[in-house]
Amino acid sequence: MNTKQLKWLSYASSFVMLMATLGGTAVTKLDAGLGCGREWPLCNGKFVPAHTLSSLIEWSHRAVSGAAGMLALAAFIAFMIYRKERRDLKAYATLALIFVVVQAIMGALAVVFSQSSAVMALHFGFSLIAFASSLMLALGMREQEREEANMPKLPTGPVTRRFRNLVWFATFYTYIVVYLGAYVSHTSSAGGCSGWPLCNGQVIPELTGGVGIAFIHRIGAITLFFVIAVLGHFAYRKHQGNKEIRSLGLAATVLVIVQIFTGAFLVMNLTNSNMYIFASLSHIFVLACMFGVLSYMSVRTWQLSRAEAKQGQLNTRLN
Repeated sequence: MNTKQLKWLSYASSFVMLMATLGGTAVTKLDAGLGCGREWPLCNGKFVPAHTLSSLIEWSHRAVSGAAGMLALAAFIAFMIYRKERRDLKAYATLALIFVVVQAIMGALAVVFSQSSAVMALHFGFSLIAFASSLMLALGMREQEREEANMPKLPTGPVTRRFRNLVWFATFYTYIVVYLGAYVSHTSSAGGCSGWPLCNGQVIPELTGGVGIAFIHRIGAITLFFVIAVLGHFAYRKHQGNKEIRSLGLAATVLVIVQIFTGAFLVMNLTNSNMYIFASLSHIFVLACMFGVLSYMSVRTWQLSRAEAKQGQLNTRLN
């Protein structure tokens, strides 16, 4: 396979992986998880189920998740054969395949056996990692195609270990906040904090039951905004010769701002059945893009920090 074919394979894998992630959200929000009963891979004893709304939603999600798995497997095989020299691309393809398989198994177990809210939140977290891995693969292939076409590369330069560690922390903290949000979504805590920005009309509500969990998630989301804002500041102001890092930092900052508004939109439509599913999907879409950008930024800062370390060692030897 040539570079263009590999690029489009990675694009297709990333897109279908995103659809599978959004489909899981739709299944949860529309309470269609048992639309196919306690059966897997069959749906109510059939390969193609009866045309009830819940069964169609669950069956469609299974079909898209299956397609995501097939594309992840195809990408893994293709990159292992045709990009043997690119350890980074092979790592992305491997991670995408591992996590799409893990989340599929967890989804199947959730159907056959009831799972706790904590496990279901982890299921969503794994699907997010699968999408982020496939997105990194697509971005990596895009850059390789630009290089082979002799297109101008984005100016790059080494980054410090401190900045790399900041990016790593922001990515890890984002995952924690996402997990808390998924946990809230899978429990009765979703409506624990009504209203926005106040929680039940109070700055600090009585932290009992679902209110406490929902409020902690809000505090985590607000803190995340400041963490990524600081990251964006250092990415843009301290790396003026590195357009790639500046672009990634700016993208992460814009996405976290949009994320706050989609989160507020979601809270304000908890009781509006017509807008709730749209608000939920919008929230997850922005969240997935933000986590994907941060994941790719984590890898690139690691690569560039190693370049700085090697340059420092070379200068030491020359001196």
